[in-house]
Parts: sequence; C-alpha cells; structure tokens
Amino acid sequence: MVPKPDDVRPPPGPVAAAVSPEEPITLHDTHVVLLAGERVLLRPLKVADGALYPDFLSDVTTDDLRLRFFAPMRALSPEMIDKLIHYDPANAMAFIAIDESSGRMLGVVRLHDDNSGKNGEFAILVRSQLKGHGLGWMLMKHMIAYAKEKGLENVRGQVLAENSTMLTMCAELGFHVADDPDEKGVRLVTLPLAEVPALVH
Repeated sequence: MVPKPDDVRPPPGPVAAAVSPEEPITLHDTHVVLLAGERVLLRPLKVADGALYPDFLSDVTTDDLRLRFFAPMRALSPEMIDKLIHYDPANAMAFIAIDESSGRMLGVVRLHDDNSGKNGEFAILVRSQLKGHGLGWMLMKHMIAYAKEKGLENVRGQVLAENSTMLTMCAELGFHVADDPDEKGVRLVTLPLAEVPALVH
C-alpha cells in the first residue's frame, strides 16, 4: 500500500527555526515522523555523509540496487559513492533522511537539472526494510517542493516497468506515466510543476 500525504506527519511542537526569505525553505532542516513512529531529519546531503553510505547500503537489497541503477550490482564502489556526495548545487541537489535516534542514513533523493535549466531528473533510494513506512513518499514530496521553489517546469524520471511500487507512488503523486520510446521495459514519469499546488510556508 502506498502511503498518502497525510501518512507522513510533522511531530508536535515547533519544528523549524526562522527561515530567510531569500533561501528555499526546503534547504533547511525538516523534521517528520514516519508511519511506525520513526522521527526523521531531512536535510541537504553533505560531503561528510559519505561515511554513512556503507551502513546504509548494507540494508539495501541487490534487487533494489538494480531497480535504482538499472543494472545488476552487489555494492557501490567508493568511487561511485564519492561521485554521489559531490555535486554542484547550482544544477543539482540531494536530500538525505537521517534517523534522529541513531544518526543512521535512511534514504536519499537526488535531482539533476537538464541542460535547459527548466527540467530536473530525479532518483531515489531507501533502506529496503523501510519500504511502506512513508519514507519514499516523504523524500519525493520534499524534492518536488524544492523543484517548484527553484522554478523548474517539470520533474522527470525513468522507472523500470517491473518496479510497480515506484510507478504507483509516482502516479499518486501526480506524475504522468508513459512508455520510454528509446528503452524497452522502461517507463518515463513526468510531473508538470504547474499542476502542483502552490507551497505554503
């Protein structure tokens, strides 16, 4: 079952400090509570977070890695992890989910602008045991909010046709789903951000 937006709720009480009007609110620390009560911090990915990846990836199945990277793999090399944690905020952004009780990395979502600067392509990965807890939904909503604040026109992604869970979640988030004309067995998902309600800060 794919969690609905109200399945991921903020904890009671104040959760954020004053935000500069010049900076997107999504770049500030955000605190949420998942379906099973896990308290999670959501913030931009830092270079130092590379140290969290080995433990995180140890809880991601080889099949989930294949669904994310479109190729069989048992692990990510240190070189690939280094590439993932180094990005130019001018045309890319990554948000990490951290368990507030343990400090462990729970998931990450990425967004890379295309050459036109009007569209962004996303990718997401969460601990396999946390599927169905609302974590993927929460990361996707945060990434979409950032893309809209940045002024992008569309958020896009490629999803393997067999990845029914991801395709269902994308459809419920408002993405349009179509066959990829260039790659068999792949679906293109596109979210026109004009169709996303204006953000309320």
